Amino acid sequence: MLNTSLDGLALARRGKVRDVYDVTLPSGEAALLIVATDRISAFDYVLGSGIPDKGKVLTQLSGFWFERMRGLVPHHVISLDVDEFPAAARPHADVLRGRTMLARKTDPVPVECVARGYLSGSGWREYRQGGSVCGITLPAGLRESDRLPEPIFTPATKADSGHDINISEEEAGRLVGRDLIARLKALTLEIYRRGCEHAESKGIIIADTKFEFGLARRPASAGGYGGPPKPGEGGSAEGAKAARSEGTTVGDQEIILIDEVLTPDSSRFWPRASYEPGHGQPSFDKQFVRDYLEEIRWNKQPPVPALPDDVIRRTREKYLDAYRLLSGRELQ
Repeated sequence: MLNTSLDGLALARRGKVRDVYDVTLPSGEAALLIVATDRISAFDYVLGSGIPDKGKVLTQLSGFWFERMRGLVPHHVISLDVDEFPAAARPHADVLRGRTMLARKTDPVPVECVARGYLSGSGWREYRQGGSVCGITLPAGLRESDRLPEPIFTPATKADSGHDINISEEEAGRLVGRDLIARLKALTLEIYRRGCEHAESKGIIIADTKFEFGLARRPASAGGYGGPPKPGEGGSAEGAKAARSEGTTVGDQEIILIDEVLTPDSSRFWPRASYEPGHGQPSFDKQFVRDYLEEIRWNKQPPVPALPDDVIRRTREKYLDAYRLLSGRELQ
C-alpha cells in the first residue's frame, strides 16, 4: 500500500513513509492516526516502488519496543487495535489494521536524538575528517564499523532539503534548552542500551539509531499501551538511574517518546554472526535498494527509478527477518 485516502478523515500531512490523519477521541481530545505505508525512500527521494508489508513491520516493531520501554519513558501510543480507534476510522479497518497507531498529539522537539555505539555512516565520515563526531573526540585509529568505547549521543536537525545535519550537544542545547537536552540525552542512551541488550541476545547488533521526542501537558493519558515491564527487561542499573534522575518532566510538560522506535528505518541493524570491523556491514534494512541505485548510477535526481522485483523481494525479507528475530512474533 503506497498511499491512503480515507473518506471522513482529515489528512494532516503526508511524509516520506507515513500518512497522518487528525481524529477526535470520545473524550473530545485531539489525536492522530499514524498510518505507515509501504513507501520506501532513498537518497531523500520516495521511490515509485513499495516494499510489501514494510509499513506493518515499522508499526508492529515500534509497538513491541514501546511496550518494553514503558517503564522508562511515557510514549504517544494510545492503541494499535483498530477496534479501539475512533468511530470515523472504523470503516477503513482493513486498510489500517496492523500498520496504524492511534497516538496522542505532542509538540515535537525539533532535534533528532541519535545514539551511536559503532562507527558507521555519517559518523564514520566525520571521524575520518577530524577524529571526532558531533564535537565528541574519539580515540585515534578506529576503523569503520568499530565498536565505540561507550555509546555517544549525537543530536541532529533537519535541513529544508530533508537531510539530517549533525550538531553538537551544545548546539542542541542552544536550540531547545540545556535542561531538556540533558534529559533527552539520558533517555536516548538508556533506551539504546536496553534495545542493544535485547537485540544482541537475538543475534542483532544495533549500530546506531535515532529517536524523536515530543512535549505534552501532564498527566499523560497515553503511554498505557502494553503491559507492565517484565522482570529483567533490559538496561543497566546505572543507565536507568541516570535516566530517572534527569526525569521526564519539564515544568508542567512531560517528555513523550514519539514516532518510531528501533526499526530498520530508524536504525542500523547488523547480523552479529558476521560482524567484522574494518569495512561496511550487511544490514537488515534497505541496503539492497541503495546498492541497486548505486549500481545503475542513478544521479539522485528525478525521475526516480523503479525497483526490480528481486530487490523488492529481498528487501521485504530483510525487514521481516528483523521483526521476527527481535520480537519473536509473526507479523499480523
